[in-house]
Amino acid sequence: MTAVGARQPVRDGSIRRATLLTGLLLAAGTGLGFLRDLVMAYRFGASSGTDAFLVAWTIPETVSPLLIEDAMALLMVPVVTRLLREPDGVGRLVATVLPRLCAGLAMTSLVLVLAAPALVDVLAPGLADPVPAARCVRLTALTVLAFGVAGFMSATLRAHHRFGPPASIYLAYNLGILGMVAAFAVPLGITSAALGVACGGLLMVAVQVPAFVRCLRAGRRPRPRPSKVAAAPGTSVVTLAAAAPIVVYTLTRQSQVFIERFLGSGLAAGSISHLNYAQKVGQVPMVASLLLVTVTFPRLARASAGGDRERVRRRVESDLVVVSGIVLYATACLIALAPQIVALLFQHGRFTAADGERTALILRIYVLGVWGQAMVGVAARAFFARARPVWQPVLAMAAGLAVTGALGAALVGAGGTGALAAANAAGITVAAVALLYLVRRRVAPVSARAVGGDIAALLAAASAACVAGLAATGGFAGPVPLVPADAHPLYQVGGGLAVITVVFAAALALAVRGRARAAGPLGSLTNGRRKPRESPREP
Repeated sequence: MTAVGARQPVRDGSIRRATLLTGLLLAAGTGLGFLRDLVMAYRFGASSGTDAFLVAWTIPETVSPLLIEDAMALLMVPVVTRLLREPDGVGRLVATVLPRLCAGLAMTSLVLVLAAPALVDVLAPGLADPVPAARCVRLTALTVLAFGVAGFMSATLRAHHRFGPPASIYLAYNLGILGMVAAFAVPLGITSAALGVACGGLLMVAVQVPAFVRCLRAGRRPRPRPSKVAAAPGTSVVTLAAAAPIVVYTLTRQSQVFIERFLGSGLAAGSISHLNYAQKVGQVPMVASLLLVTVTFPRLARASAGGDRERVRRRVESDLVVVSGIVLYATACLIALAPQIVALLFQHGRFTAADGERTALILRIYVLGVWGQAMVGVAARAFFARARPVWQPVLAMAAGLAVTGALGAALVGAGGTGALAAANAAGITVAAVALLYLVRRRVAPVSARAVGGDIAALLAAASAACVAGLAATGGFAGPVPLVPADAHPLYQVGGGLAVITVVFAAALALAVRGRARAAGPLGSLTNGRRKPRESPREP
């Protein structure tokens, strides 16, 4: 017991350092992503041209979670983690899997290039001029191969606890897009952005090559006493049975975007662009909140492989509460300050005040589902950390997708883009609740009472902070706002954030004090380390 307790601070410190490094690099990549969107809004506004590009953008939007963040990581990180126990287990995996992966992805890219016009007709049948979209599709189709190789490298490096190069890929990606737009926006128009997407994909691979090669060389060194758990041939663990549920889950989750683009293509020109700009802002807190989950996923995979359900439970409970706190605070900020944030980021050049009003309205509706998106990310990792394939996340996401499709189709005629955002938020929340229920039943005995109480306390703090932010920036009629309505958006956002942060922190401090004797992670902040509960028998 003493030895274990002595090592725990080292592990915690490693998590903090890795989270900090990953956070800094992802923040830089996200910052460049905002700059990319700002340049796109300035150069091209919200028009039929940007709608055409966003139809083509559906390809990298789909293959990014499929081949980098979700499916590839959820499949490969546990596999590589287990193979690290074998002498040169990872090297054999790479030699067998990577060439086949590249061949299959190259063929897929070629098919998409040849079928670009037909693909545009399927994705967005309501576009008035599909020719620019088809031209952009042919360029963005190249990301299928590039993202696949980049994702394979990222998963391998994360399993080796090398988080820097994988976290830098979006920095390189956005540099590629910005470079091409800066160089070719005048002669090529919106096609320059699609060319940048293709170049950015190649840069994602390039920034990881040195670290990837070093990991493979280190893996060839003799390792003491190979574990019997990993005695099976390394490449046999990457099977169709293991990959299928992860791939289907990722595609089902991404299908919400397909529904929005399909239904939005029949609305006024620029509608797809308004949805996209709102989503780019709304997804930032979800991505930021999952930094910790990305870093702890290899540890979760080891605990699952060892059958330690108590460690799995503690990890999942902590992640659920921490992620909820980040997301709910950010949701309060985005609801209260949506018009000011949109004006600050995008309302320049060809992006008009009318575009800003529509985007801000969509953003306020869309962020109501960000908590659900984050919970889906946490819960899915708890399932896919296990060695055997599971289909429960697919069923939960399918239920949420059905809600999104039904509500969107029924309400888009009357509610337009706002209805599509509301359908998205409702569908992902349904999927999140279903997944959390399944995690408790099938993965680990997560305490619904403790975690639910913590999340409710965070929700109350976020609600109070949101109301204070609206009052401070003139969101309510009546009292004189703390920040004048005619002030520059930068001052409005800064003043609103200050008010929201102070109120949220004060309300959260009261909640933590009130839950000091509770069993949840919030209570443990003032109640010391919790005594582990005995985990029940595997259901």
